[in-house]
Amino acid sequence: MTSVLYDAQGPRAKRRNILYTALFMVVLAAVVWWAYLALDDKHQLDWALWKPFFSSEAYTTYIWPGLRNTLTAAALAMVIALPLGAVFGIARLSDHVWVRVPATIVVEFFRAIPVLILMIFGNELYSQYTDVSSDDRPMYAVVTGLVLYNASVLAEIVRAGILTLPKGQSEAAMAIGLRKNQVMRLVLLPQAVTAMLPAIVSQLVVIVKDTALGGAVLTFPELLSAANTMSGYYGANTIASFTVVSLIFVIINFSLTSFASWLEGRLRRRKKSTGAVLGAQDVADVAGTTGTGIAA
Repeated sequence: MTSVLYDAQGPRAKRRNILYTALFMVVLAAVVWWAYLALDDKHQLDWALWKPFFSSEAYTTYIWPGLRNTLTAAALAMVIALPLGAVFGIARLSDHVWVRVPATIVVEFFRAIPVLILMIFGNELYSQYTDVSSDDRPMYAVVTGLVLYNASVLAEIVRAGILTLPKGQSEAAMAIGLRKNQVMRLVLLPQAVTAMLPAIVSQLVVIVKDTALGGAVLTFPELLSAANTMSGYYGANTIASFTVVSLIFVIINFSLTSFASWLEGRLRRRKKSTGAVLGAQDVADVAGTTGTGIAA
């Protein structure tokens, strides 16, 4: 069957793809076998190094406290950055220069600065000008850096998502009497959310991973820094510790992307038209007015 994106494969192309797949699997198996032999030669696969992860002590003492801090920082950053990014993204589309220009300056400024610098700056800011305790300061700094950077990125995602909609959407909404804020709230944003969802979730995954920067620089006790402490306590099982932590990150991020895929499909199904024809009173109810002047 011929697709819009590509032509159907012929017999030679199918045989060639099967050959490439087989070669790739052989190379992958060789790499895995080489890694296994290298780790075994360095005694990194000895049971003594992996045994602690089959008991509760490693999880209750090291992994769970670090995971809790990681999820707390990521959740706070998500909750603050999402609405903040939406506000700045919509502000960049404003017809008023005094709204659009400051929003553009803020977004472009924080989007251009590495998130690690923002975390360090936040840590110094809280140290010099606030009464935040030294124990809580790394958490505050990490969340501040994540919010400032990711809110600016999310603002661009929101702006781009709205701009991808056909111009006729807003023109038709205004033609039936909707005001600008109603057009944005009732017509553009609901449609843009579905298109923006994969990019938004991708940025949320970045937030989860970037919490590790706080552990590397600001002594924030997150999951990755817990792996360092854990490997030192159990004695030279660094590879085992980081493997377990990596799997936890994979599970968290895979859960986020899976939930986003489910939510995107649900939103698309809900937005399918029922084929109903709206009358003048229905349009007036949507617009929040008593009448629109349009005949049914």
